[in-house]
Amino acid sequence: MQKESHTFDQLDLQLLSALGADGRASFSRIGAVLGVSDQTVARRYRKLCAEGGLRVVGMRDAYRLGQDQWMLRVRCAPDAALIIADALAKRPDTSWVGLVSGGTEVLCLTRPRSPGDHDDLLLGKLPRTPSVVEIRAHQLLHRFYGGVNGWVEKLGALTDDQIAALRPEPVPGAGPARIDPEDEPLLTVLERDGRATHPELQRATGRSESAVKRRLTTLLASGAVYIDTEFNPELLGHPVAAVLWITAAPAALHSVGEALATHYRIAHVSAAAGPSNIVATALARNTADLYAYLSGPLGHLEGVQHVETTPFLRRVKQLTYQRPPR
Repeated sequence: MQKESHTFDQLDLQLLSALGADGRASFSRIGAVLGVSDQTVARRYRKLCAEGGLRVVGMRDAYRLGQDQWMLRVRCAPDAALIIADALAKRPDTSWVGLVSGGTEVLCLTRPRSPGDHDDLLLGKLPRTPSVVEIRAHQLLHRFYGGVNGWVEKLGALTDDQIAALRPEPVPGAGPARIDPEDEPLLTVLERDGRATHPELQRATGRSESAVKRRLTTLLASGAVYIDTEFNPELLGHPVAAVLWITAAPAALHSVGEALATHYRIAHVSAAAGPSNIVATALARNTADLYAYLSGPLGHLEGVQHVETTPFLRRVKQLTYQRPPR
């Protein structure tokens, strides 16, 4: 199976994997593990940011924090779909937004930080939007793959020893996953730049640099926050993406989810409330590759009763929202 990019080489794949293992690892540490200089790592990093859409950002882990997550399917008039998608992408409680179904449906993953946020979106803003025809909200109940575990891990660009050398040291007694009100200035910076330096975080929070470092270490070790990466999957030869709405027999729900988590093409999979009890995101090299997966590994999976496939027409937001050029 060809897993290398047609545009970038193996070192770029290794760098993406290294950032997946520890998005805050220094260039010198990454260089030592990959066997190249820190200047080479810095140059490749800048190239991936400029040409590959690479962003490293801090994310709140809703599952670890016990917060709700909802997948919204917003069916709307074609001439309003992109406007609605852009409006959803600007919200801080959405992590990715895309156009599917030929541009007549907007998919959105939302992580409301309070019941008021959820009610405002589902009961207020969206229903009052004239071009919205239908809203279907699916609560995500259990994550099988995704979050801190990124799809790039499945490319196998690093050895187990390399990954172990990059992972942060375990922190004993980190405590439960919790975000305090005084953490918000710290997270505001990390959500823009997950690699922000300790002096930058100190200036933004007003805390001492040592206090910032200790608190960040605790947030990461407890699982309340993780450092994630976004990039253009087409750089790795996988330009086709689709959301799979899967109905599994109730007794097979967990086994199907666990099996999907191991599939190479699956970037995210969760159990969900609604008629489709599993929602997954698949990446493929082309439509033939997607078909081969649907009719092969997925189609042969015991317990799967029904699959609805909605290919992405356009990604509007992954983790961060890049405003379109004027």
